[in-house]
Amino acid sequence: MSRRQRMNWTKISGASLACVALVITACGGSDDETADTVLRNGKVVTLDANNSIQQAVAVRDGKIVFVGKNSDAKDWIGKNTQVIDLGGKMLMPGFVDGHMHSLAGGRALLICDLAYAPLSHAQLAQRLQACLDTSADKEPDTWLEAVNWDRQATNGIDGDPTKTVLDALTTSRPIAVTSSDFHAVLANTRAFTLAGVTAATPDPTGGKFLRDGAGNPSGISEDAAGWQVKAAIPPDTDEFLLQQGRAALQALRDQGITSFMDAAAGEAHAKTFKKLKDEGELTARVHLTYVMDAAITAADPKAAVAQAKAFVATTDQGEPQVAPGISAKILKVFMDGVVNAPGDTGAMLAPYFENQGTAAAPNWVPGTNMGEVYFPASVIKPMMLEAVDSGLDMHLHATGDRAVRETLDAVEYVRAQRPRADFRPAIAHGETVAVADYPRFAPLNVSATMSFQWAQRAPYSIGDTENHLGPDRFARMEPFGSLRNAGARVAFGSDWPIDPIDTFLALKVGVTRSGDPTNPHSAASIAPIFEGPINADPALSRIDALRAATIEAAYQLRLEKYVGSIEKGKFADLIALDKDFLRVPEEKLARNQVLMTMSGGRVVAAKDKFAALMTPSKHETRAHDRRLNINGSAGHAIVKGSPHGDGHNH
Repeated sequence: MSRRQRMNWTKISGASLACVALVITACGGSDDETADTVLRNGKVVTLDANNSIQQAVAVRDGKIVFVGKNSDAKDWIGKNTQVIDLGGKMLMPGFVDGHMHSLAGGRALLICDLAYAPLSHAQLAQRLQACLDTSADKEPDTWLEAVNWDRQATNGIDGDPTKTVLDALTTSRPIAVTSSDFHAVLANTRAFTLAGVTAATPDPTGGKFLRDGAGNPSGISEDAAGWQVKAAIPPDTDEFLLQQGRAALQALRDQGITSFMDAAAGEAHAKTFKKLKDEGELTARVHLTYVMDAAITAADPKAAVAQAKAFVATTDQGEPQVAPGISAKILKVFMDGVVNAPGDTGAMLAPYFENQGTAAAPNWVPGTNMGEVYFPASVIKPMMLEAVDSGLDMHLHATGDRAVRETLDAVEYVRAQRPRADFRPAIAHGETVAVADYPRFAPLNVSATMSFQWAQRAPYSIGDTENHLGPDRFARMEPFGSLRNAGARVAFGSDWPIDPIDTFLALKVGVTRSGDPTNPHSAASIAPIFEGPINADPALSRIDALRAATIEAAYQLRLEKYVGSIEKGKFADLIALDKDFLRVPEEKLARNQVLMTMSGGRVVAAKDKFAALMTPSKHETRAHDRRLNINGSAGHAIVKGSPHGDGHNH
């Protein structure tokens, strides 16, 4: 990168000269011996191998050239050096989110939003009719898509709705309503007609159509069946995709997320983020996963991986550079569904419980449903071996203990077949893991990518889900502490927009296994019943929680040489916090915020005393400010008196 290019990347507004957080100092030393930026007078939590604490950081050409004491940082200050006074604030590596759905998060903000409200059938119809009425110009053929539907809450009030609820609306439009866990779609008759789904349509591999007594689709389609229905929706325009990407990136940089993995990507993601990069708008390092189709893989694992390799060849931009780019060398596999009631599609070693009593006098006993593994051993093993031989990593969704075990078995098989292979698999979610499998993660070098916020007491975890799992499995729900104690690498992934982007709430739950009554995204804000720990599984230390959201997630993405810790030679992906995460009282852990985000040495988000470091993007609008105030539209918002959060997973 040339000196001129470097100045363009780190350019700030002239107004920043007046900011109390910034001082331009003229000192000795030639330009080649000094830094572009020096950040000093802070608590620099490096998260290096020793978790050392320093005071100052120097940055040149977007890379860290010095980490140490204030007194030594002065040697890096020249006449053109930008000096940022941290004022005692905590500086740490930018967050690395190891599992999210970026464009889905941006998209959810721009279409009909049911806001995770606990809706009866009548209320659901009323909300959807309001969306139809405000877009009457879309009649009669434009699809109405609605998101953030709390299926579990609706089920608890009136039972699962059928297509008749949607067919009664005043419209001719096809309608698809996606549940908050993204594992179920409610559709009307016209949507099924356009998708070509009839009583004769077989359930796809990895999903099913719920049916009435005559075998006709009743309205809800789960997992791959829901994707089959939504495949009939015309693709988004390029401009709409760019809107989604811009909304997502602003949310990420405001949260201090400087690298992320999109856990279900495709051509639209590649095209969108490439365009944003070309326009100079890419402010986070993008890692795209290619979703493997269960049916195609079962028919020919080699051909399925070949399709993935074609995507990688046209998408991956090679060695990471200072300016954020795009990587695509990970395959995504859905091993099962969700362990939350009423879905109960996570694959279990023992059956889910069912109530053979009454609502007033329940009698929960083991039933016959054990969920389903969508990629059985005969499919996952040859496919994983082919992926390893192709130089690709794998990220496997597994929520039930049987799905986790079969994934570990497949990795063990591949390790035996290719003992020298450089392979970094990750199991996402792992909400129920057999105790005997805890110690298997470390020797197999399998990362456990966990969404810490799910370890709070919440409507999506206690109640029916607790009853269906039974006391033994519920006692080991969200076992990230046990996995860490068994030596596993635990990485963090928000799974946005399944939940709101609220990294500090997630970290707080990681440390305490309980929510925060003052945080609107926490179930503890609803009622006292949701306060306290979800179960007795161990929590993480504060350092381990931070490492999970930085260097451990960076390892999962093969970024640990570049980001994830503050060390000489790494990219200057840095964030300054309002509160010291290592010292603030536990009850305040979820009440923190990022004051400044730096990506590759460039300040991309700033507020309060750092605000003058930022020049607002031409795409930032007042509408987006409104969006940030309703984070729930991007996830499980929970407001007092209203449980917006059933049906949480993946």
